[in-house]
Amino acid sequence: MSHIKLFALKFIVSLVILGIILGAGFDVSFGNVFLISLTFAVVSYVVGDLLILKNTGNSGATVSDFVLSFVVIYFMTDALTIGDDVFTATLISTISLTIFEYFFHQSVARSLDQEKEENRREQKNVRPTPELQTEASEELYPYDEDK
Repeated sequence: MSHIKLFALKFIVSLVILGIILGAGFDVSFGNVFLISLTFAVVSYVVGDLLILKNTGNSGATVSDFVLSFVVIYFMTDALTIGDDVFTATLISTISLTIFEYFFHQSVARSLDQEKEENRREQKNVRPTPELQTEASEELYPYDEDK
């Protein structure tokens, strides 16, 4: 459930940032801003937050998100719009998103660490059942009654 909340937060903040910068500042339509935000959020969350953040930490994930957001925003803005200043729009958007990403990675790391700790606690509380065996014999009484 935490992945859904984190992804939704990333998408909404990306949509707001790109809506302000690309939509209001560079006259990109809301549909194009929505599509760019959705693509960026999906790719960035899977690659940057789930894969790279685990292996390199916050700094490495922030740098990779900068490169990833620049590539996604530049190519999608260039393909979807007819604008003269695509590079400037992309650079401003990428810098703004990277600042957000730095703080977002801290939240993701805390959330993933909390999930790991909860899993460890659950595993400690589960006690394995001992292997019980029974023995059977033909005698019902251990001593002969005839003697």
